[in-house]
Amino acid sequence: MKTLTATLKHEFMKVLPPTIFFFVILHIVVVVRSLMILGTGVSIPTSASVLVASLILGKAVLIADMLPFINRFPDKPLIWNVAWKTLMYAAVATVIHYLERLFESWRDTHSILQANVHLLAEMNWPRFWGVQIMLVTLIFNYCVIAELARVVGRRKLSSIFFGPIPQPAE
Repeated sequence: MKTLTATLKHEFMKVLPPTIFFFVILHIVVVVRSLMILGTGVSIPTSASVLVASLILGKAVLIADMLPFINRFPDKPLIWNVAWKTLMYAAVATVIHYLERLFESWRDTHSILQANVHLLAEMNWPRFWGVQIMLVTLIFNYCVIAELARVVGRRKLSSIFFGPIPQPAE
């Protein structure tokens, strides 16, 4: 039972940083989207849906990091892995963003095919790509921080960023 608890704690601690990061950035995206659609009558996601999305993205990052091809360039300069991971995570974010819009359209049409046709014809593409550009920029920042933490170590990076971490008294 101890190993199960230790494993669950370890997995929780690994999924916590990306989940918190995505929770914050998805709220930024929601605020920007709401400002862009203010007065149009279009509904915006709630904090609960942002929480679910950030949990999904946090777990997706954890799973993706276990895949052998995600860390393709460990011995090259950090920009290689940062660019590669940004590309991978951004592709997933684009699909999720599109599926979110497709779900909203499906609720109106009750047919995936009709919803997709309607969405492709009626979507505000400049706004969609504007949100995507913002997401890619934020994902890039996440990848930079994650790669620095991988190379330098989480404790060292935290110490550099926040100052020395007090050691517990024995």
